[in-house]
Amino acid sequence: MVDMDTPRPCDALTERTDAQAREAASDLLRALAAPTRIAIVLSLQESAKCVHELVGGLGLSQPLVSQHLRVLKDAGVVRGHRNGREIMYELIDDHLAHIVTDALVHATESSVESELAGHHESVDATADPADPVAQERTGASS
Repeated sequence: MVDMDTPRPCDALTERTDAQAREAASDLLRALAAPTRIAIVLSLQESAKCVHELVGGLGLSQPLVSQHLRVLKDAGVVRGHRNGREIMYELIDDHLAHIVTDALVHATESSVESELAGHHESVDATADPADPVAQERTGASS
């Protein structure tokens, strides 16, 4: 009879692997957690670019863009390959751009929902108490 409460070796391996995966995900998200790096990822989603193209597109200084590219490269988000005298940067994995895009969509939705909630609260404060729609929205009953 197998004791289901006794930890098995593969359970310990899975827990360690899960912990390593969480740590790696944390490192990745930390690397993406800057507006400039988000802009770089979105720009590279379109096509590979050299530093001066990113500088022109983002309107930032070359040293600043290079610093952010180094963080993204160290995190495994982008890679560079030489094309003549230029180094072209590209996303290593396109689904990273989807993560950034999803985060932007979520942030935009959250912002709109907050604005709508604030609008409803201000409308509710001035609403006619006899209005059944206002009563339903505020939870008041007659």
